[in-house]
Amino acid sequence: MVDKLGRIGVLTSGGDAPGMNAAVRAIVRTALDRGAEVYAIYEGYQGMVDGGDRIRKMGWDSVGGILQRGGTTIGSARCSAFRTRDGRVQAARNLLERGVDRLVVIGGDGSLTGATIFRQEWPELLAELVHRGDISQEVADQHPNLVVVGLVGSIDNDMYGTDMTIGADTALHRITEAVDAIQSTAASHQRTFVVEVMGRACGYLALMSALATGAGWVLIPENPPDVEDWEERMCDVLKAGRRAGRRDSIVIVAEGARDRAGNPISSDYVKRVLEERLGEGVRVTILGHVQRGGSPSAFDRNLSTLLGYAAVDEVLSATADSQPYLIGMRGNRIVRSPLMQCVEQTNAVADAIAAHNYEKAMELRGGSFREAFRTMRTLVRALPHPPEPGQKQLRLAVVHSGAPAPGMNTAVRAAVRLGIDKGHVMLGVRNGFKGLIDGDVEEMNWMSVNGWATMGGAELGINREIPSGSDLYAIARNIEEHRIQGLLIIGGWSGYEAAYRLYSERENFPTFNIPIICLPATINNNLPGSELSIGADTALNSIMEAVDKIKQSAVASRRCFVVEVMGRYCGYLALMSGLATGAERVYLHEEGVTLDDLRTDLDYMITGFKKGKRLALMIRNETVNPFYTTSFMCALFEEEGKHLFDVRQAILGHLQQGGNPTPFDRIQATQLAAKCIEFLIEQADQMAPGGAFIGQQGGRVEFHSLEDFRRMTEGQHQRPKEQWWMDLRPVARVLAQPAAHPGHEREVELGL
Repeated sequence: MVDKLGRIGVLTSGGDAPGMNAAVRAIVRTALDRGAEVYAIYEGYQGMVDGGDRIRKMGWDSVGGILQRGGTTIGSARCSAFRTRDGRVQAARNLLERGVDRLVVIGGDGSLTGATIFRQEWPELLAELVHRGDISQEVADQHPNLVVVGLVGSIDNDMYGTDMTIGADTALHRITEAVDAIQSTAASHQRTFVVEVMGRACGYLALMSALATGAGWVLIPENPPDVEDWEERMCDVLKAGRRAGRRDSIVIVAEGARDRAGNPISSDYVKRVLEERLGEGVRVTILGHVQRGGSPSAFDRNLSTLLGYAAVDEVLSATADSQPYLIGMRGNRIVRSPLMQCVEQTNAVADAIAAHNYEKAMELRGGSFREAFRTMRTLVRALPHPPEPGQKQLRLAVVHSGAPAPGMNTAVRAAVRLGIDKGHVMLGVRNGFKGLIDGDVEEMNWMSVNGWATMGGAELGINREIPSGSDLYAIARNIEEHRIQGLLIIGGWSGYEAAYRLYSERENFPTFNIPIICLPATINNNLPGSELSIGADTALNSIMEAVDKIKQSAVASRRCFVVEVMGRYCGYLALMSGLATGAERVYLHEEGVTLDDLRTDLDYMITGFKKGKRLALMIRNETVNPFYTTSFMCALFEEEGKHLFDVRQAILGHLQQGGNPTPFDRIQATQLAAKCIEFLIEQADQMAPGGAFIGQQGGRVEFHSLEDFRRMTEGQHQRPKEQWWMDLRPVARVLAQPAAHPGHEREVELGL
């Protein structure tokens, strides 16, 4: 089997990125599951040139315990020798000594370009080795081609061919955590801070962190300030913000920022400008390599895991004629693209910036990047544009419904400011639909939502009430009284139910004939028409952080933990947290659980702990089975495990709904809110205004009519009929098998 499949080498190269270890773990375990041998090449290309013990055969447990670790445990190093032909000849010889002719390279564009050159030269390198007598012709004939597959490990998120690169989400976490902390001290002293972030030729981190933190100004390489005296404009905006009541001023600068002439804009220069023109002390914080470090976020762990899993399938199925591919992700789906085409497109952005062709650079970055920049330019304003003379001024209301979800405040802030900037009146409804029933409605201004970008919870208040009967009359009366001409509902299942009810009652209540749109915000991620709801990413990270701590506790004392997570009848949080933490077993309502399942799991644990296992981790969806509760499972495992291991339960509860939203949730909340406001404005002029729910699907923002709500959902279980993430179930099973896979000899896991 091994000879037929070939042997796989995996290396990490270039700058380290959080999530690289998760990718290596996935590659090793998937390869072993497929029956292939896999070798880790330590210290990147330097290890390939050096050979010896820097190219090591990996077993199942060689990658145990690395999922949550930052950096790369197999190392990365710059290698000048590999840039020479002699170095590549030596590298080829070292690979052939172990029969490796398939490579998965995790790195940036330089690392991936080097791999492509190595592949192109492979036949010539083999011929030279045969000529020198270093290998036999037979060996050369057995390995005539080198197969290369690339994964992008880069915190800059600067590579074409994937929506996100390994490490970028974690870097955003580090930046937003730092800026959130800086904002609190800046507000205390009414002070200005300049924060420099990484990104020599890519402004992704700067732009998205500015969007996520509510910064007052941002400078990026792709789109320098479009006025000659941009310094004066920046200072005017910051001054106006102070006059309006803002106590802090944050300017985020990408390290590669420049002006229209191509002159660098350094953080020190921005500091000097602000001190001279604002007449106050300015502090500079250069975040540096803190952006690279630390444990990867849930998104990066799962992204890396899925990419590594797909990379093995690609590298094993490749033929002699296969070109090298880059494995990436677009809209939560794994995609493959020609590697060199991706590198060329990536370099084209840098070339456009160098040529001062900034319009081309923005075009190459893609539509979502351009939209985020346009939105950011509006949100950094100290005050909105005044309404155009004669403009029709709409009155648009925002209301929450359902349970709290981190990111709700971010969405309200974006909706209110973008609506006001377009010349409309924005109304806030307090306490959900109860407030709309009671008439608890107030006009909001630009500063009403100041500071909301970073706040968890729901400042407008919330409840799960779904209006019915006389409630509908009260709502109709208050819509008329407050002259509401459009309704944005930010919330979960009850919000969608309420919207559907209002939409369905239009014949009985003509007042309901206004545009209505639902923005998905629930940690359960159980809403139709949206692959990811606002709040789900934050909840997933909260679960992951709690479980990481649980694992540290459990591994020290031979213990099994059963962790119960929220989700109601949707297993998204259970499955994805299982992937992110390396859980051995995930119990989903969609699959159910039987006594035979529990008995099988128990047998695996008993066998494992007898052989020295120290930790078992099970994650259970809260509604997987009404009889086999978390307490029941713990009691069963405890009784049968006897002296072999202890059992503890962890019901995480409402900590999953709390905390400040993650960068992902903040950014998505802002982008979806912008689309919702556009929808309400467009539909307000229609004879029959639309009712819709919005969401990200396949990497695009899509709208679905409220008429489709029932058709697209399982009403009994309050979840969509189609759940994309269930396709990831086989990946979780492969990577966290609780017992030795048939046909493999491996040690008992000491970590997950």
